[in-house]
Amino acid sequence: MSSISRVFRRASVLLLAALALAGCSRPQPAEEPLRAVKVMAVGASAYDTEPEFSAEVRARIESRLGFRVAGKLTRRQAELGEHVKAGQVLAQLDPQDYRLAVEAARAQHAAALTNRDLALADLKRYRGLREQNFISAAELERRESTYKAAQAQLEQAQAQMASQGNQAQYTTLVADVPGIVTAIEAEPGQVVTAGAPVVRIAQDGARDVVFSVPEDRAGLVKPGSAVAVRGWSDGKEMEGKVREVAASADAVTRTYTVKVAIDAATAPALGATVFARPQALSRSGTQVLKLPTSALRQEGKGSAVWVLDKASMTVRSQPVEVATADGNEAVIGSGLAPGMLVVVAGVHVLSPGQKVSIYHEKTAAPAGAAAVQEAVNATGRITPVSSTR
Repeated sequence: MSSISRVFRRASVLLLAALALAGCSRPQPAEEPLRAVKVMAVGASAYDTEPEFSAEVRARIESRLGFRVAGKLTRRQAELGEHVKAGQVLAQLDPQDYRLAVEAARAQHAAALTNRDLALADLKRYRGLREQNFISAAELERRESTYKAAQAQLEQAQAQMASQGNQAQYTTLVADVPGIVTAIEAEPGQVVTAGAPVVRIAQDGARDVVFSVPEDRAGLVKPGSAVAVRGWSDGKEMEGKVREVAASADAVTRTYTVKVAIDAATAPALGATVFARPQALSRSGTQVLKLPTSALRQEGKGSAVWVLDKASMTVRSQPVEVATADGNEAVIGSGLAPGMLVVVAGVHVLSPGQKVSIYHEKTAAPAGAAAVQEAVNATGRITPVSSTR
């Protein structure tokens, strides 16, 4: 074998070994693409929204009327939503037992009246006998005592008869004041106790707007402060003043009830939904730092944002405290300063120290976009259209 053949063979072996080693080595990982992110410069801006609470229109005075005696409800003339006048009959109980009690009281009164008259006649006769010295002074005193006892029994019977007469009248429930029936709490055939609510009436006159505020804001709402009221159905604006703030929180909701007095002449219908904006809670015009909610992410037990270092074009995590919301934006209480660049889109695919580029929106549509839209308008479907880059 010639020397040239030996050299050629050795070269072939070395080449095959190099190819085998190259096939066994791991490929180099692809470089991570440079992500484009949207950023915004942090700056102070005015607080736009005002706290608004859902409220309800109610009567200043709403009474639960019931019978002053117990009995079986036989009739109910009042209907839900009906406007009633003072003295109008609302419901009636079975009066039979009370009528019998009145008759018994009358009979007792008649008996007591007869006994009194007899005692008075005896007293007159015995006074005459005493003047003629036919009886002793002690006997006359006994007759006088008998007359006084008969007179007392008569007065007792009179009071009893009047009381039974009132009891019989109480079997008819009448409206004390004009108003609107807002609830029915008993039906005919039901046996009700004395004082049990049967009809609820919202009295005519003053109207209130009632809503609830959380505990952290209840102290800011003071009686006499102005409240803007807006109707839900018609959007009509009204002015009111805080009349009352509850002294204690509701046991269930832990909120405080606020009552706002409004003009009864222009007030919406009872039970209407309105929106109340207390001026004491207004922050309109206050300069705050705001960010879109897309810039926030959860980090540990709090919130954080990505801040862009423009010199190195890398991002770092910055914890922030969210104070409240202003519409669809978050109001930042602490953690940021004006002038910082904050990432507002794509925050969930970034990592600390990652290099990024700033995304710039294209001002003009690609040349092929107009052609695609034209094809869709002409045929009703998308057709392949060549585009140039």
